[in-house]
Amino acid sequence: METIRPKILVAPLNWGLGHATRCIPIIEALIEKGFEPIIASDGVALHILQKEFPRLTFLELPSYQIEYAKKGAFFKWKLIKNSPKMMEAIYKERKLVKKWVKEYGISGIISDNRLGIYSKKVPSVFITHQLNVLTGNTSWITSKLHQYIIKKYDECWVPDVAEIPNLTGKLGHLENPHFKINYIGPLSRFTKKELPKKYDLLIILSGPEPQRSILELHLREEIKRYKGKVVFVRGVIETEQKSEQTEHVTFYNFMTSVELEQTFNESEIVLCRSGYTTVMDLAKLGKKAFFIPTPGQFEQEYLAKKYKKEGIVPYAKQEKFVIENLFEIDLYKGLNTFKYNLDLKKLFLLFERE
Repeated sequence: METIRPKILVAPLNWGLGHATRCIPIIEALIEKGFEPIIASDGVALHILQKEFPRLTFLELPSYQIEYAKKGAFFKWKLIKNSPKMMEAIYKERKLVKKWVKEYGISGIISDNRLGIYSKKVPSVFITHQLNVLTGNTSWITSKLHQYIIKKYDECWVPDVAEIPNLTGKLGHLENPHFKINYIGPLSRFTKKELPKKYDLLIILSGPEPQRSILELHLREEIKRYKGKVVFVRGVIETEQKSEQTEHVTFYNFMTSVELEQTFNESEIVLCRSGYTTVMDLAKLGKKAFFIPTPGQFEQEYLAKKYKKEGIVPYAKQEKFVIENLFEIDLYKGLNTFKYNLDLKKLFLLFERE
């Protein structure tokens, strides 16, 4: 007789690729421990996970319609302007979750930053590295609102370590938390491998438009002056993978996890955004990098400044970046992962309670 595997709803936010890709090790661990993950998201986050786990059940959630402003300074105001659409999407999520818990017999929920994905009927977990949400002079209110939402969940999983040194700094640590926090260690879908170096530089882009395209156009010009072999992953998820070769640069629209792991390990240095998922990947692989934070995204700007101050990774503002900045990398120690033992079996006990 076939054993019934408990179904766990895993719902990452569709904001760039980071929330979806950091859920990959969680989904793999759930499968390994005898659970049946059901994935819910929208847009590119949904597409990338469909490519990674073609045999799983996928459900579509309403889009938060997060857009970036062309100018970083207006990013916060664009978010505020879009907030009614976001609230509507959260309201629709709540209704869908109620329906799905019944319809699919769901035993637990893991939400990666989707604010309406929880249920009072089954254990619900919220994954975030932002217990404090930085938005400039409104950080105190955005942080309080975020913490108010997190309190609705049974547990909050933070992909970092509790002690110092850590990767998130003030983003992922609170002095007096009023809810249960589990520090689960940095999450990465990659493994470090000793492979012969094939590329001098890996450029990897991600994140919502129009900032992704703006940076791509800028970097296409800059790398003309780079002396060395470059692989450029544009971060555009399409049905088919495309590649093109121009002189010393190989361009890809996107890569699967397996291909990216290989390429990271075959590359000497990395040029990328300072999004937290990328940071965790670089730490796992022990890579030296250069960061260009997304303009106006306070979290990425905070992390880039933190790592520069700690002598780990240099950074430059998008509009000021020139290819010669990459020479600074040698002066920094690069990212290294923390030694931590994550007991996933213990973590998943929450979903086995009656």
